[in-house]
Amino acid sequence: MTFADWDDVAAFALTFPATEASTSYGQPAIKTRGKLICSTGHEPGSFHVAVPHEEKAVLIDSDPATFWQTPHYASWPGLLVRYGSDDPDRIRRVITRAWWDRATLKQRAGHGPRP
Repeated sequence: MTFADWDDVAAFALTFPATEASTSYGQPAIKTRGKLICSTGHEPGSFHVAVPHEEKAVLIDSDPATFWQTPHYASWPGLLVRYGSDDPDRIRRVITRAWWDRATLKQRAGHGPRP
């Protein structure tokens, strides 16, 4: 999976337990227990994924061609991810972490340590 578009992102995110298609600020989103994992965001060619602030800078600095933000997202615990990245495994990990951070303790135990 190359995460070429929102359908790819949503299909992957929906493989995790207790996830559902939803909306966030009027945009398609994937949530677990009412908490946002990812959404289409408001920037063409990218989607938004929930990421702790301390990880945002690392992702943006290490791969600015894939991970970025606009001033709108600067104060939010999340960032933008460009579709079609050359490193789909890394995007899978970022989405998996977003789910794991919102999962129940039981769900985390069933999945294993935070990726």
